[in-house]
Amino acid sequence: MAEIGLVGLGVMGANLALNMAEKGHTIAVFNRTAEKTKAYIAAAGKLADRLTPCYTIKELAAAITPPRPIVIMVLAGPPVDEVGHELVPELAKGDMLIDAGNANFRDTRRRVDEYNGLGLDFLGIGVSGGEEGARHGPSIMAGGTPKAWGRVEKILLDISAKFNGEPCAALLGPEGAGHFVKTIHNGIEYADMEMIAEIYGVMRDGFGLAPPAMADIFAKWNEGKLKSYLIEITGTVLSTVDAQSGKPLVDVIQDTAGQKGTGRWSTMEAQDLGVPATVIEAAVSARGLSAGRDQRLAGAKLFGSPSMKLGDALGTQAAALADLEQALLAGKIAAYAQGFAVMAKASEAWNWQLPLGTVAKIWRAGCIIRSVFLDDIAKAYAAGGAIANLMMTEPFTSDLKASEASLRRVVAAAALKGIATPALASALAYFDLSRTARTTANLIQGQRDFFGAHGFERTDSTGKGFHGPWHTSV
Repeated sequence: MAEIGLVGLGVMGANLALNMAEKGHTIAVFNRTAEKTKAYIAAAGKLADRLTPCYTIKELAAAITPPRPIVIMVLAGPPVDEVGHELVPELAKGDMLIDAGNANFRDTRRRVDEYNGLGLDFLGIGVSGGEEGARHGPSIMAGGTPKAWGRVEKILLDISAKFNGEPCAALLGPEGAGHFVKTIHNGIEYADMEMIAEIYGVMRDGFGLAPPAMADIFAKWNEGKLKSYLIEITGTVLSTVDAQSGKPLVDVIQDTAGQKGTGRWSTMEAQDLGVPATVIEAAVSARGLSAGRDQRLAGAKLFGSPSMKLGDALGTQAAALADLEQALLAGKIAAYAQGFAVMAKASEAWNWQLPLGTVAKIWRAGCIIRSVFLDDIAKAYAAGGAIANLMMTEPFTSDLKASEASLRRVVAAAALKGIATPALASALAYFDLSRTARTTANLIQGQRDFFGAHGFERTDSTGKGFHGPWHTSV
């Protein structure tokens, strides 16, 4: 009998099952297409002995030792509900469903209530790391009851990535907490990738650097404070030559970026919670604009394309590269500060008590945004004390003081030459607003009072509900 079941042998599900088998666990697997299941078992090699192929839902349920935990690894949304509803007639009270896909946390909250009402446990887990992570060790963010987590904790800890021997998996809170944290992880990922791409754009269009030269630069940056998986793979992508054309592969890739929804969800939740996540929003919007290639080409024809050449706007090449590195660091700090602020607000709003230090810890390995930067965040939370904003906590305060001038120079130079840097520019505006003692919102309050009698507070009095003279006749 298998310890656990898994439905869905797509890339992530197939690799998770192999990961479990390699760690000594037994798994019953099912896929709607029987041929795919057969081919999967045939390709599993020595691990096939720990995999039980099942060709019906009924067969899957019968192959697992009760009380049965079953992982659902299918596309987010209705397919998860469809699989769950197929499984229910074959399950007994005490069995458990585990949604390991990129679910919307609101769907997870609904499913918890639905399946609990049927006497079944439900665990929502965010899994990050892509194909490689699923196979060799992902970061796992769980949401559910301690009882539900405890039933599969050993398996999930075993298969997770390790950072200095610590498993990158944890129960973060109840209900949809795990999927919410995964959503924000993906939002930060969007921001990180967009800012790296913008720096690449400045190098390419502003300085005319070729991909191999840029690959060397990113490889060097990966030895310092920017050391991360995304910086590492950026260097690899830039150094890769296309076998078909003989050109740098990046030069033959179409400039239209896709997205699966989690980035949008992160911005929607930030807006709903009233927390600025402007860098993430800019990154999501940039992907949307990239998809409108025909419109962009029409715009270039109508308005003309700027020269984009920066010349000596940032000084010598060495000085320019130093500014680009520091600008990327400053933008990264702002993006992560926003992401953690959104999670802090969600924790308060949903009474989750999210352990944000633990979140940073389990992101240090396995996940797409893994980096040395996250170790600094984990240490900042471990030091104790309330953290209202990571920008105002060491070592990030010192890093920002040292790098904000570079961010300002890069954004300004790029803007003057028509190089779009929406995420970096948003990071700069967020930083500037965050350290502005008196903003211009007083004028907005005056406008709101004028057209809507919303009232305002005064600087020389206490209380609210003051109005301007334009309402004396009301």
